[in-house]
Amino acid sequence: MMLAGLAGDSSAYRTLLGELTRHLRGYCTRRLSPDVAEDVVQEVLIGIHTRRGTYDPGQPFTAWVYGIARYKLIDEFRRSKRRATVPLDDAIGLFAADEVSAATAKRDVEKLLTKLPESKRKLLRAVKLEGQSVAEVAQATSMSESSVKVAVHRALKSLGDDLRDGDAN
Repeated sequence: MMLAGLAGDSSAYRTLLGELTRHLRGYCTRRLSPDVAEDVVQEVLIGIHTRRGTYDPGQPFTAWVYGIARYKLIDEFRRSKRRATVPLDDAIGLFAADEVSAATAKRDVEKLLTKLPESKRKLLRAVKLEGQSVAEVAQATSMSESSVKVAVHRALKSLGDDLRDGDAN
């Protein structure tokens, strides 16, 4: 619906905003009082509308939307100078949302890693994702520690360049 809205289909865009309103209302109400949550939902919808040109179709739409929502919540917390509190009974819903974003992040990282040659991918995964030390990886691969560091650095730089150039789609 977002892509159709960006292409000029006002009906699809209106439907999208209606669906998002329902989801955002639940997201904000779990974190704020209902009257304040409604104001934040409206702020998020305005933010989505004004920033719709920045949406990259190659990236997950929900991550983009919830990124905007998160910043609007932070703005509200700063404005009211209060901390987010959640009743203990409702906390399980917050953890479930974190699992979804973690799964999305893992999928995105795996997609990025496929752009690297297998040798660099293994080194990057071992050092940065599995938490092995450079010395451990160097010993396991029969490489020098400095070679491992350089290879990992170059792999990260290559992925960063791909992201900046928009090739990570």
